[in-house]
Amino acid sequence: MKTLKIVTIGGGSSYTPELVEGFINRYEELPITELWLVDIEEGREKLEIVGNLARRMVEKADLPIDVILSYDRKEALKDADFVTTQMRVGQISARIKDERIPISHGMIGQETNGAGGMFKAFRTIPVILEIVKEIQELCPDAWLINFTNPAGMVTEAVLNYTEFKNVIGLCNVPFDMKQGISKQMNYDADKVRLELSGSNHNVFITDFFYEGNSVINEVVKSYVENSEKTLAMNNFDALSYPPELLKSLNAIPCPYHNYYYFTQEQLEKNLQEYKEGNVRGEVVEQLEKELFEIYKDQSLDIKPAQLEQRGGAHYSDAACSLINSIYNNKQDIQYVNTLNNGAISDLPSDCAVEVACVITKDGPKPISVGSLKPQIKGMIEVIKNFEKLTIEAAITGDRDLAITALSSNPLCPSTYKAVEVVDELLQAHKLYLPQFNQK
Repeated sequence: MKTLKIVTIGGGSSYTPELVEGFINRYEELPITELWLVDIEEGREKLEIVGNLARRMVEKADLPIDVILSYDRKEALKDADFVTTQMRVGQISARIKDERIPISHGMIGQETNGAGGMFKAFRTIPVILEIVKEIQELCPDAWLINFTNPAGMVTEAVLNYTEFKNVIGLCNVPFDMKQGISKQMNYDADKVRLELSGSNHNVFITDFFYEGNSVINEVVKSYVENSEKTLAMNNFDALSYPPELLKSLNAIPCPYHNYYYFTQEQLEKNLQEYKEGNVRGEVVEQLEKELFEIYKDQSLDIKPAQLEQRGGAHYSDAACSLINSIYNNKQDIQYVNTLNNGAISDLPSDCAVEVACVITKDGPKPISVGSLKPQIKGMIEVIKNFEKLTIEAAITGDRDLAITALSSNPLCPSTYKAVEVVDELLQAHKLYLPQFNQK
C-alpha cells in the first residue's frame, strides 16, 4: 500500500485532537500511515500531552497510523505528502501583547485584524518562509496547508516571495457561515454552495446557492427580518448587522467585519476586557490550561467537547476535507485562500483571496467572482492594500513601512498612535523580530 505521510508543524496545539479526529473519520479515503506532530523545545510538554492523546485516539479507532512526535523539523519533513502549519510564534503570551498594547493606546487589539494581526504576520511570515525552503528541499511535491493566522497574509507571502506554489490557506469561518445560514434557513448544508468575495477575515457571501439556485435574496431577507440574529463566534462577541446595511449590501458580511462596521462598540468592549485583565488572549490562555489538564487524563481517547470553546469548531472538517479532496481528486467545492489570478477582477492577480474553489489533485481552481459591487469593494481594497504593505514590512523589516501600513488600516485612529503602537510592539516582540532588529 502506498505510504501517506502528513506532517503537522505546531503539533502541540490544543487544536490537534480535532485534526486527528478528522483524519480518523476519513481513514478509508485517506489512509495515513505516518502522522508526524512537530514542535519546538519550548512546546515539549504540550506536544507530549497532545501526542499521547492522539495515540490513544488512533488506538481506540484501531487504525495502523503511526503517530510520531518530533522536535526536528527537517527529519519530519523528509518525503512528506502534506504539511500543515498551525503554530503561534511567541506562544500565547505574544498574542496577549498584540491585544493589550494597542488597547492601551485606544486602538482595537485583535489577533488577526489591525495592529495585532500585523504583528502576528511580522513574527510568522519569516518562519513560514523558512519552512517553505525546507519543504522545497525535502518534500518538493508536498502540499502546504496553512491554518496559521493571519492565514491570508501568510499564504500571499508564500505565493509572492517564493517559487513554491503548492500552498493553500484555510480558515473555518466560511465553513461556519455556511453551516450557520443553512441551519437558520432550514437548508441541507450538503446542497448549499457559496459565492465568496474578499480575503481572509474580510470576506462577504455575495451569493448563496441551494440545490443550484441562487437564494441570496431570501437569505438576506431572513436576516433583515431577524436582525437580532448573528453568525456567532466563539472568540469574540459579534453584533448583529443592521437591516439597512444588509439590504444595501444584498450580501452577508463575515463576523470579523464587526471590527469595521462596529469599531466604536468593539473598542469599548476591548477596553472593558483590558481593565478586567480579560482580553481574548488571556481567556484563551486559561482555556488552554484547562484543556491540557483534560488531555492529560490517560482514560481520555476522544476529542473532548470542551475544545469547541476554544473556537475550533469544524476545524477538522475544513482541514481534513481539503486534504482528502486533493488526495482523491474529488473536484468538490471548498472555500480557501489561494492565488487570485483574476477570480476577483478588482484585486491584483498576484494577491491571495478567499473564494470558492473546485479542489483537484492539482490544487484549488478558483470560481470567478468578477467585479465587486461598490458597497463592498472599498473595504476589501483598503484591507488588501494594508495586507500587501504588512507582508512587505514583515519581510524587509522596514519600520517606516510598518507605520504606514498600520496608518492605512481603518482600525487605526491616528498616525501618531500608529507610531506609538508600532514602536511599543517592536520592543515587546524584539526576540521574534530579527528582521527589524537588523535595521
